[in-house]
Amino acid sequence: MELARRDCVFKADTHMHTIASGHACGTIWEMAKAASSKDLELIIITDHGPALPGGPHKYYFSTLAWLPPVIEGVEVLRGVEANIIDAQGTLDLEDHFLSMLDWVAVGLHDDCFAPGSRDENTAALLSVIRSGRADVIVHPGNPRFPIHHRAFVAALADAGMAMEMNNSSLVSPFRRGSEVNCEELGKLAIEYGVPIVLGSDAHTPWQVGEINHAYKLAASCGIQPEQILNFTADGVRKFLAKRGKKRFLTAPAE
Repeated sequence: MELARRDCVFKADTHMHTIASGHACGTIWEMAKAASSKDLELIIITDHGPALPGGPHKYYFSTLAWLPPVIEGVEVLRGVEANIIDAQGTLDLEDHFLSMLDWVAVGLHDDCFAPGSRDENTAALLSVIRSGRADVIVHPGNPRFPIHHRAFVAALADAGMAMEMNNSSLVSPFRRGSEVNCEELGKLAIEYGVPIVLGSDAHTPWQVGEINHAYKLAASCGIQPEQILNFTADGVRKFLAKRGKKRFLTAPAE
């Protein structure tokens, strides 16, 4: 069945920020409570890495190990939106901390990495992808960071990584102009069989689970439901088990 004909009912949101990021206004508990009210089964907390101004100290990510696996009836995964900080694709969180997390998202942000040429931006992303440190690249359609789309998507496919379609990119002024790039990336993802996640990029509890714009864009690209990991919570779990995440090599949380 085509994506456009399905009800826009997802069971997981893979991208959100709490007060720990310094520019968001909800706690982990509040984000989970909001997710519960919207019948989500799973969320991933992806606060920014330390290099972003106002971001949490690196030790914050080790304390996430103390989170209960289920809050307000919602499975809560421990993640990060790590920042690329140089042209070699260095991340702002060491491997020791990354290894503690269930989900490593990586993105390019102006405050951490000055936008370069198409070649330079692509090279930085390819370095991260080939390093094996990340599970997903987020908001890759940002026009502030032009990239070679085919080379990028092909590298994701080779690495078994996912690509995000970011709802916030389509509605906020900060990444205005992302839609055209996202459409091309989405079509290439179909060609290469790259898994897709639709992330809200919520910065408040009220935005949790809000992915309708990303959903519509995915539908317009011809992406099918089975290619989108977060149609179901189990889609996310199976992807992470395949990625070798310890938490998902055992039984899922009850």
